[in-house]
Amino acid sequence: MPTYESKATNRKGNNAKKGQAHQNTTAWKPNKNSKKTREINALPVYGLCQRCTDVILWRKKYRKYKPLTSVKKCVGCEQKNIKEAYHVLCNNCASEKKVCGKCLESKEIITGKEEIKSAADELRDEQELERMLGKMTLRQRRSYMRKLDRGEDVDNINEDDLDDFELSDEDEDEDDEDDEDKQDRSP
Repeated sequence: MPTYESKATNRKGNNAKKGQAHQNTTAWKPNKNSKKTREINALPVYGLCQRCTDVILWRKKYRKYKPLTSVKKCVGCEQKNIKEAYHVLCNNCASEKKVCGKCLESKEIITGKEEIKSAADELRDEQELERMLGKMTLRQRRSYMRKLDRGEDVDNINEDDLDDFELSDEDEDEDDEDDEDKQDRSP
């Protein structure tokens, strides 16, 4: 007997399809202390269009994301270059063809691999900033921090230029005001 005959129903009436069993009214929260969840959330999402990025982020949020266990073969160049889950094109092929690495459609790519900073890069930048701040005088340090707070460009300041690091008139005025405030408060 074929399998489709055994699945047939014998009902005569009232066989309308029922609604969706799980309505997704509340978000499911995964175990936040799970090592696997932390590793999955730390993985960057890049080289995808807006829709595919949203899909991947949804998968991460609801713990449906399954990371790759081994390197996958690229559809374009037939090489084992894909290290990200759900991608079908490697980064090189996707950037050459200017398409999304998952759906292969030529839509706007949100973030590229170059734009993503790894944890090691961020740690290195933070250590570099601390080392540079340690070499500055107090006045230079305060001026530098004010410029950071204002959002001014401070990328052009190197460790070699610390002797030539000049304060603007505004910074000098603010330093003088800070010094006066301290003197007024001292007994």
